[in-house]
Amino acid sequence: MSVDISRLRVDIGRTAVVDDVTMHIGAGERVGLVGTSGSGKSMIARAMLGLLPLDARASGHIRYGDDGAGDDGSDGSGLGVDALACGEETMADLRGRYVSTVFQDPATTLSPVLTALQQVTLPLRRHYRMTRGEYAERGMAALQRVGLDPMLADHLPHQLSGGQRQRVAIATAIVTSPRLLIADEPTTALDAIAQREIVDLLVGLVDESGAAMLFITHDFSVLAHATRRCYVMRSGRMVEAGDSSSLLGAPQCEYTRHLVDAAERLTLHGAGATAPGADRADDVGNTRNEGADDARN
Repeated sequence: MSVDISRLRVDIGRTAVVDDVTMHIGAGERVGLVGTSGSGKSMIARAMLGLLPLDARASGHIRYGDDGAGDDGSDGSGLGVDALACGEETMADLRGRYVSTVFQDPATTLSPVLTALQQVTLPLRRHYRMTRGEYAERGMAALQRVGLDPMLADHLPHQLSGGQRQRVAIATAIVTSPRLLIADEPTTALDAIAQREIVDLLVGLVDESGAAMLFITHDFSVLAHATRRCYVMRSGRMVEAGDSSSLLGAPQCEYTRHLVDAAERLTLHGAGATAPGADRADDVGNTRNEGADDARN
């Protein structure tokens, strides 16, 4: 599946939280979207999923291209749509089947009353008709793919560690063999070791399946490993784009240079720590509209 976003604008009230954004994700490509809190990167993900706030107004295009049959043998009939022009019924079929998401904190996205296995089978029950045994078989296979001990399949979220909960969330996202995985700050709530394990896991899963991935983060040091290309956002606008390694080694925009410097300090202090100056990148150039931060992110 490919994604073409053109002239995307999202307004909430009088604020343009996403302003004239154009970007491309090729089939099977790993692409990064980086920016500080309030830059609008997560709002782009919500627009892609058809999950914008009720008071948001969106214009432009988000076109999903059909790259043929998925791993589950589907014919791609749910693809070839514009997320901003189609109805909710079409988007509901797209979400969780062709496009899946891994969010920042699994503690808030996993149901507290469902076991790991029950959680993973939810997308299957939403999109496919199977026997109870087939649901369980597919769910267990997904848990095994993400490296979760089968003995933990009947555990509730509060009985799992942060890294284990995120593995359950990833298994839930991949169980339908989606063609695009949106990973929205998937490592922020984890310790340094779990962060690297989750990034390695996501990269391995999408490369193995041939799916595309949009990896959203504020940390350039993560993008260097997780993505091949990257877009940089600031205050709702795209300010730089290019190969992830090139942007990390020789950024052209001053804002990007500050993000890279912050990532280097973060690495020196240990992943997961707050590096001195890490929040100062957005102070470069024009002062951003602080009142729009929560809306954009």
